[in-house]
Amino acid sequence: MVNNGSSKPASVKERAKTQGWRQSPAVKWVLMALFVLLFYFSLAPHVIPETYDITEGTASEKDIKAPYQIRDEKATRQAEEDAAKKIDDSFSIVQLRNDQLVEQILYRIEQLNMDDQVTVQNKIDIYRSEIPGRYVSHIDAVVKNSKSSGTYNNTLLEEMARLAKEQQYTIPEETFYKMPQLTSEQLSDMRVVAREIVRKLMNEQIREADTARTQVAELVNASSLSNRTAREIVQELARFVITPNKFLDVEKTEEAREQAKLNTPPVVFKEGDIIVKQGEIITPDLYKLLSDSNLLQDKKHYWPQTGLLIMSLMFVVMLYAYLHQSGSIGGVKPKYTNSQLLMLWLIFVINIMTIQIIALTQTDAASYAGFLAPAALGAMLITLLLDLHLAIMGSFIFALMGSIILNTSQTQIFDFKYGFFIIVVSLAAVFSIHRASQRSAILKAGIMVSLFGSLAVMAMLMMSENLDRMPFIYSIAFAFASGLLTAILVIGLMPFFEITFGILSALKLVELSNPNHPLLRKLLTETPGTYHHSVMVGNLSEAAAEAIGADGLLCRVGSFYHDIGKTKRPNYFIENQSNIENPHDTIEPMLSKSIIVAHARDGVEMLKAHNIPKPIRDIAEQHHGTTSLKFFYFKAKKQAEEQGLEINFTEDDYRYPGPKAQSKEAAVVGIADCVEAAVRSLRNPTVEHVEAMINKIIKSRLDDNQYNECDLTLKELDKIAQSLKESIIGIFHSRIEYPDDAQTKEKTETK
Repeated sequence: MVNNGSSKPASVKERAKTQGWRQSPAVKWVLMALFVLLFYFSLAPHVIPETYDITEGTASEKDIKAPYQIRDEKATRQAEEDAAKKIDDSFSIVQLRNDQLVEQILYRIEQLNMDDQVTVQNKIDIYRSEIPGRYVSHIDAVVKNSKSSGTYNNTLLEEMARLAKEQQYTIPEETFYKMPQLTSEQLSDMRVVAREIVRKLMNEQIREADTARTQVAELVNASSLSNRTAREIVQELARFVITPNKFLDVEKTEEAREQAKLNTPPVVFKEGDIIVKQGEIITPDLYKLLSDSNLLQDKKHYWPQTGLLIMSLMFVVMLYAYLHQSGSIGGVKPKYTNSQLLMLWLIFVINIMTIQIIALTQTDAASYAGFLAPAALGAMLITLLLDLHLAIMGSFIFALMGSIILNTSQTQIFDFKYGFFIIVVSLAAVFSIHRASQRSAILKAGIMVSLFGSLAVMAMLMMSENLDRMPFIYSIAFAFASGLLTAILVIGLMPFFEITFGILSALKLVELSNPNHPLLRKLLTETPGTYHHSVMVGNLSEAAAEAIGADGLLCRVGSFYHDIGKTKRPNYFIENQSNIENPHDTIEPMLSKSIIVAHARDGVEMLKAHNIPKPIRDIAEQHHGTTSLKFFYFKAKKQAEEQGLEINFTEDDYRYPGPKAQSKEAAVVGIADCVEAAVRSLRNPTVEHVEAMINKIIKSRLDDNQYNECDLTLKELDKIAQSLKESIIGIFHSRIEYPDDAQTKEKTETK
């Protein structure tokens, strides 16, 4: 029974469920779980730091090393404080214009002394109250003006006002009694001298006003003033207006200290540094450091594990989605068996393991060693052994994982320069190898990987800011070596996968198609007719298989070996009976049937003895299915009727033992085998004869339920028939009569 492309018969579904571990859904999900575990544990050392079960106040049982760079906050804060303490106080000079103040006081004295309406006593009282007030007003005015102009910060002005008022000089009482005695001429001279003395002293940096005031007497005595009273008053007024002009700038000091803290490098434990030595007591500070660094076995630090598990599941979902779309999960006839999924898992293991090994050679100074990783190994193996599209999808997973495993940075999870490198070399490998037909093609693909990998690395490095010569050369050299290493590993691993999983890669099929293979050479020398027939079947079946999306190369090579069993008794097969009598004419039909059907079983035994892969053995065993040898059945029936014997056998006794075709390829070879023999038997074939014969053979096998156990559809059978017709017309072009030729011949013969 054949499916129309939309549904499967119940018997096929039940059989699919019982085909063993290779098709078991439970085994599929176990393999999916293995993928999750592979991704999780491969990335865990690079993402999840090791944790320790320790308690505060106990001695550490072993050295605890930093899995990555860890900042010691307490030590960093202490270092910052130490740096801040080393910064001296900052002072700022504030110009108070003290010379203007002394000039204003003397000018006021002159005005008041000239006023005859004011008594001497009143003048004294005014001097006693107004002069100290002018000092305070002058300081306040400086503060106000400075704030409005923004010349100095508020903190500095407040400090200036405070110190100026604290160090204000007190004029002796007797000085006020002498002031009314001064004349205008004396005050004029006094203003000049007082102003110069104050300017000279205030040009120096003064923290303590008393220190500067000690110099006033000497400067006054050295001045041009000759009047004793005038000198005494100038001396007291100069002392009075002198103030500090160098003040502690708190804001500037704090800014300098904060800058010093910012400039202090953090105290860190570098990757691999010992944080806690074996036997060291876990102090509260150490415990907090370990806790803050997520190095303690604490439930609240399970986020990295959860995140990695989610990422691993996402990788598997990507695989599942592709496999589901390609019909490998949930279908009756999966595109990939569990055996192939297990092989895919092993490829992932090997590829990830090689990347891990290279990652061990990386250091901070030689991170470019990561470009040596043969990251294209997995993509190349998947392309050769499984599927090109699956290899492309796997390339992206390898790129993501490689960018984590090869990452040497402690500040990010992915290093996409390695991810970009891996995706470039993987895709280069996929598109260089997917049509490979010889082992040497692997080496050529490796060279392509080397070239594209080197170009990718060169491009990335040329775009970076720091282009150091030696790392640049080493990076390109490692990237080039990566491609060659990939080719070597693929060549070495291919036989392992082909033998272990019975995989027939395109390379293996091409090797088996070599005419110098012992079995093909035996077929050619001992049964040339069968050899020619096998080659013709190969041509027909390859085109037909490709028309329905099956493996054309497998059909071709399987056709070469499908009749190898005939070499045991070559003369019993018509294509080898050249100039000899047919031995079947002299033996019983049942014996003839036994000899004919034995060639399938004999062929399987010979193929197994020569370690020919199972898919080819299956074609040899299944290409006849359980079809009937009707010629010998009817011959036996006729002989029994002629001899008057009772017919004690049925047509089923004259059938091949099977099994029926289990794959599209076996079914296609079986149809092509029958069609080629039938066409060869036609004396004057026409296109109509060929087409009718092909349809008859396919319908006969369809009615005989020969396709019940493979997933051929009616639509695919139509495509097979069309392909066979086109191929036969091309191969037997000279023998086939076209309609016009046939009509012409018929008219000629009737004349």
